[in-house]
Amino acid sequence: MTATFRLTTTLIRSSTPILYAAHLSRAYSTARSKRATKSVNTAVWGGAVAVAGIAATFYAAKVGRMPSPVGEIHCDVVSIDRQRRLAGPITAKDSMRLRMEQYIKDLQNRIVAEIENIDGTQFKRDLWQRKEGGDGISCVLQDGNILEKAGVMVSIVYGKLPKAAVLQMRNDRGKDLEVDGPSPFFAAGISIIMHPKNPNAPTVHMNYRYFEVENEDGSPKMAWFGGGADLTPSYLFEEDAVHFHKTLKAVCDKHDKEYYPKFKKWCDDYFHLKHRNETRGVGGIFFDDLDDKSPEEIFAFVRDMGNAFVPSYVPILKRRKDIAFTEEMKQWQQLRRGRYVEFNLIWDRGTKFGLQTPGSRTESILMSLPLTARWEYMYEPKMGGREEKLLEVLRKPREWV
Repeated sequence: MTATFRLTTTLIRSSTPILYAAHLSRAYSTARSKRATKSVNTAVWGGAVAVAGIAATFYAAKVGRMPSPVGEIHCDVVSIDRQRRLAGPITAKDSMRLRMEQYIKDLQNRIVAEIENIDGTQFKRDLWQRKEGGDGISCVLQDGNILEKAGVMVSIVYGKLPKAAVLQMRNDRGKDLEVDGPSPFFAAGISIIMHPKNPNAPTVHMNYRYFEVENEDGSPKMAWFGGGADLTPSYLFEEDAVHFHKTLKAVCDKHDKEYYPKFKKWCDDYFHLKHRNETRGVGGIFFDDLDDKSPEEIFAFVRDMGNAFVPSYVPILKRRKDIAFTEEMKQWQQLRRGRYVEFNLIWDRGTKFGLQTPGSRTESILMSLPLTARWEYMYEPKMGGREEKLLEVLRKPREWV
C-alpha cells in the first residue's frame, strides 16, 4: 500500500538535523493542532515540540489538501511503520526508526514522572498526529512549585528533502548524497529544557535525535545521530559542575574514551556567546552528524546518554531547590536568563532556521526560552562576589573532571 502525504512542519529550538530537514524541505501545508483533552492553552504552548533548542523538533498536524511546493510524496514506509507499531511490540529486529521512536517516548515518560515527583505539579500533555507521516507528544510545566518553566518534547516526522536541500546538505554538511531528485527522510528527537525558580538551581538542556535519508523503499541510505546535554547555572557550585560532567563522562568512556574530551570541547565552542565572549553555562557534551561507528553502537551510546539525564541533573536540583535566596540573587538570575535568550535568538542554528522559515510556528520555536528574563544597561556585578566567580568560568571554560 502506498501512503500519500504532504509534509507540514513547525520548527523547535535545537541545533538538530530535524530542524535542518524542516528548514530545507520547503514543504508546508496549513496546520492546525488536534489537541488532546488535557492539552495546553495554545496561546502559550499551542503544539510546542522542543528542542533547547535545541533541542529539539517538529510540530505538525495536517488538515485539508493544500498544494505542496515540492509536490506529493509517495512512500510505503509510513504505512509499514504504522502497521508495525499496531502489531507491536518493537524489538531489536525492527528498524532504527521504530526503535528510536519507542526509546524517546519511553524516556519522556520516565523523565516526566521523575520531575513531577520532585515538583509536585503535573506536566500538561499536548498530543498531536500527522495521520500519514508522524506524531509527537509535548509535555510542558509552567509555574510549578520548583520549576518556573519546563518542557519534555518528542516528535517523529517523515518527509522528503527536495533537490535544493540535498545540495545544501552536500555542501554545508559534507553528505555524499545524489542530487537527481527529492530524497525521503525520517527524523526523531527528544528535547528537554528546565528553568528552576530558585537562582541556586541551574537550568539544564538536553537533546538527542536520529536522522536518516532513505531510499525510495524506506531503507536507510544514510543515517546519523546528534545531541548533547549542558548545564547553565546562575550561581556556581563547583561540585554541581563536577557531578554533571563526571556523570556524562562515565557514559562517554563506556563507549569511547575519545568521546568526552571531543564532545566537551564541542559543547564549549558551540554554546558560546561571541558578542559577550562567554559561554552560556558550564557546558556538558555536544555532538552532531555522529556516524563514526555502527548504528547499533551509536544507538546504544545515545540511549545511555539519555538515561543519564536523571542521575546527572536531579541530584543537583534536589540539593539546590530549597536553599534560601535574596531578591538580589533573583535579579542576577534574570540577567543570566537574558544571556540564555541572547544565545538562542542570535547564535543557535535551529532557532535562526526556524524564524526564517515561512509558515513556521514562533511559539514552538521559542518554547525553550525562560518564562522571565531581564536586561540592564551596563550592569556590572560586585567585585569578588559569587557573580564574578561565575563569569570567570564562563569566560574561560574549565576542565571539570
